[in-house]
Amino acid sequence: MKLKKWTKENTLGWIIGFISPLIFIPIVIALLAWAQNYPFSQLWGKFSAMDLVKSKVISLAIISNLIWFYLLLNRSKYEMARGVIIGSICFLPYILYLNFIH
Repeated sequence: MKLKKWTKENTLGWIIGFISPLIFIPIVIALLAWAQNYPFSQLWGKFSAMDLVKSKVISLAIISNLIWFYLLLNRSKYEMARGVIIGSICFLPYILYLNFIH
């Protein structure tokens, strides 16, 4: 199997895949607060204090990368799409840490 070299498109995709969930975390919390009739500040406090809630919200925020992945695949930007997947996978150790170790 021939390994491809890391390109600028991979890096841009990785940046998108890593930053997008961080931007969507407050949006996910706001949607959950709206759906459950809780104040945003109360759910933000739970997110900040409870590791299990934190891992679940981050997992939901990572779903936002599916939008980028789909758009990039439709435009045949496969290298950037690969970077988005790698950016999503970068959250896996932290989520596993929150769920099982901490």
